[in-house]
Amino acid sequence: MFNVAFDKEAEKEFLKLSKEAQKIVSLKILDLKDGIFVNDKKLKGKHKGKFRKQARNYTIIYLKENNVLLISVIQIAHRKEVY
Repeated sequence: MFNVAFDKEAEKEFLKLSKEAQKIVSLKILDLKDGIFVNDKKLKGKHKGKFRKQARNYTIIYLKENNVLLISVIQIAHRKEVY
C-alpha cells in the first residue's frame, strides 16, 4: 500500500473537474494507493522518470518514490492538454 500526495497544482486541477470526472479520477488514484500499476506507462522527455495513468479522457501524471512508498500526483488534465 502506498501513500498518495497531491502537488498543489494537481490538487487545483482535480478540484476544477466536474463531479463525474472527479469520481473517475479518484478511482484511478485509489488504484495507485493500492499498488495497481497495470497499463501505466513510463514517460520520456519533459516528464522523464514519471508515470502516467489513464482515467478515461483524463491523464494522471505521477512520481513513484519507492524508498518512502509515496506517490506524488503531479498533474491531472484532459488528455489533449497534458503534454
